[in-house]
Amino acid sequence: MRINLTFISRAALLLCAAGSSILLAQARADGQTPSPAQHAGEPAAPLVPGPGGAIPPPAPPGGGAIPGYRPQSVVNGVQITTPQYEDVFAVLDALPDAAAVKPKKPRKILVYSRAQGYAHSNIPLTAFTIKELGDRTGAWSTTITYSLEDFNAATFAQYDVLVLNNTTGTYLDDPEDPARTQRRKAALLDYVRSGHGLVLTHASGDSYHRGATGLWPEYNKMVGGFFKWHWYYPQQVTVKIDDPKSRLNAGFDGNPFIIHDEIYTFAQDSFSRKNVHVLTSVDYSKMSAEDKEKEPKETRRTDGDYALSWIRREGKGRVFYNALGHSEHVLFMPKVLQHLLAGIQYAAGDLDADDRPSAK
Repeated sequence: MRINLTFISRAALLLCAAGSSILLAQARADGQTPSPAQHAGEPAAPLVPGPGGAIPPPAPPGGGAIPGYRPQSVVNGVQITTPQYEDVFAVLDALPDAAAVKPKKPRKILVYSRAQGYAHSNIPLTAFTIKELGDRTGAWSTTITYSLEDFNAATFAQYDVLVLNNTTGTYLDDPEDPARTQRRKAALLDYVRSGHGLVLTHASGDSYHRGATGLWPEYNKMVGGFFKWHWYYPQQVTVKIDDPKSRLNAGFDGNPFIIHDEIYTFAQDSFSRKNVHVLTSVDYSKMSAEDKEKEPKETRRTDGDYALSWIRREGKGRVFYNALGHSEHVLFMPKVLQHLLAGIQYAAGDLDADDRPSAK
C-alpha cells in the first residue's frame, strides 16, 4: 500500500492517529486485537522475536516494568501505518524550522516501510517524521509505501531518495520466484549507483545476514555493515561526535550527549572505517565494565569501535545510515531530527559533506 501524504491535511492525519491510539488502547484493555480492516497496510511477517531471538521479559529482576517496550507494529499480520497520538505531537514540537541547505531543486522522497522480520513499533512514527521534516522545512515531498510491489526500477525513477524505514530480514526475497528477487535487488543497486540517495534507519541495519554472516555482499558493503547484537533499550551510552566539522553534525554543536536507546553493534568483519565515513559513535570508554560484559564475548568487537551513524559513496550515489531510533522518544530530540534532516539532504545531493572513509 502506498500512502502519499502530500495532499492530506495534518488535521486529518492527527485525527487518524487519535483514532488509532484509542482503538489499540481499547483492544488491549479488552484483551483483543483490532481486525486488519482497522489498519491500512499489507500483510507482513508474523510477530517474531527480536534480533538474537530474545524478547525482553515483562519485568526486570526485583520487579518493576521495563519502560518503553511497545508491541510490534503489526495487528493480525498487518502492519500498522498510523503513529501513536501522543508521539505525533512530540515530533511536531521538536521539528526544525529550516532545512540544512536550500534544495537545488524540488526533491521527492520514497519511504519504504514494510518489515520482513521484526516490525518495530517506531515504523509508523519514523515515516510520519520524515514526511513532516520535508513539509516543515520545504526540503522535500514524501510518499510512504508499505507495498513490496513498489520496490522496482520504474517506481524508483520518480524519486531522489529512497528511505529504508526499519526494514529487517531478507525483505526483498520471494522464495517462490528467485528471478523476481534478483530484479528487486538489481533495481536497488542500480538506483543508488546511478546517482540517487539511500537512507537507512535503525533496524535497516538488521537485514541480509544470518548471525555474523552476510547474505548479500554487495548490499552489506553498500549499507556499511550488518547487525550482530544489541544492548536492550534503555541502554545508556554517551554519543561521541566523530566528525565535528561535518555539516551533518551541525545540530550537535560538537558536543557529545547521553542517550537511552537500543544500541546496535555491527559484525567486525562487516563494518570498517575503511568503508564508511563515521559521523557519530558510542564512546565505549565511558561504558561501565558491567555493560560491556553484557555483550557476548565470542562476537564482541576487539577494537571497541561502535559506530552509530555514517555516510559513504556508492558509485555516483550517497548513503546515510543512523542506528539510533529504536525508541520513539529518540525522534522527539531536536538535535537527532537535525541530524536526520541533514542526512537526507546529503543523500539527495543538496548538502555537500566529506564522505571519504574515516580510515585508510
